[in-house]
Formats: sequence, C-alpha cells, structure tokens
Amino acid sequence: MTALTTTNPSQAASHAALGSQDPTQYLTFMLAGEVFALGILAVKEIIEYHSLTVVPMMPDCVRGVINLRGAVVPVMDLLARFGRPSSDVTKRTCIVIVEVQTADQESQVIGVIVDAVNEVLDIAASDIEPAPAFGARIRTDFIHGMGKVKGKFVILLNADHVLSMDEISQLAQAPAQTGALALN
Repeated sequence: MTALTTTNPSQAASHAALGSQDPTQYLTFMLAGEVFALGILAVKEIIEYHSLTVVPMMPDCVRGVINLRGAVVPVMDLLARFGRPSSDVTKRTCIVIVEVQTADQESQVIGVIVDAVNEVLDIAASDIEPAPAFGARIRTDFIHGMGKVKGKFVILLNADHVLSMDEISQLAQAPAQTGALALN
C-alpha cells in the first residue's frame, strides 16, 4: 500500500476510490499469440462463444450482440479495436463479460471475444511497470501497465478505456457524418 499525501479531500477520495479499484488479480487471456489481462474486478463471467446477432451500422470492432439472460450485450473484438486482423474462431474462443464505467459513471456490460482464457494471476503492484511510450502495437491509453510474470510481460488493459462504448459510438457516428457532409 502506498501512502497518499494530499490536502484536497475530494482528491483524497478519488485516490482512495482508484486504490480500491486497482486489482491485484488479473484474468489472463490470449489474443493473436500475445498474453493480455483484465482486472478481475471488472470481469463478470466467461461464456462459450456462440453465434452473434449482427447489428447494421456498427463499428468494425463491435461484432454483434448476444442475449445474456434477457439483456442485450454488445460483443467487441479486441483485435479489431487494436486495428489488427481478427483471429479465427476455434473451440477455445470465448466471450469474457466485462463491466465498465461510462463517461457519466454508469455501468455498461460488454462482451469481449478472446482466443483463449488462461488463468487468474496475482500481480503485485511492484511487478507492474508503466505502459511503454512507444513500440506497443496498441494505444498507450488502452494499457494500464505491463505486469511481470515469470520473467515475461503481460499487457494489463485499462478496461474503461479500451472498452469505452462512448468512444466506439463516436467512431460509428463519424462515417455517417462524413457521408452526410458529402451529400450536402
């Protein structure tokens, strides 16, 4: 635990909230041969991959929706979100159900397609390095840090940024707005 020294009470409260949401357990999974992880507190469940209902006019990274106990849940392809080609669906492909916070602090449940789920790991804060400023093949704001596990790095994703439906909906609106401008 690190001590916080601040004189602003609201700042102290936000630091305390961040500290309580900063998990030490991470669900690790494979994407295109690389190991990624999400904080276990954001993960709600893992389900078998099954057919998705495709929704027209969605961004490329949103593959469709599923019915999860009566709720419509959008399903995102993380590789497409990272601007990379999607992996083939195999018998190990699954959907990780994650709960993220929207910009207006509401909860949003999103499914994430992964190639395979590995395990839950405990990663101490001292074993987490900051995100690299360059060289990563994904945006640095998507990366919470680089966890050192058994001499290798695991990319720890920032679920609230990488799975931001607010940003994704803006991506979906951009082509429509460009098309509307072209018609004028």
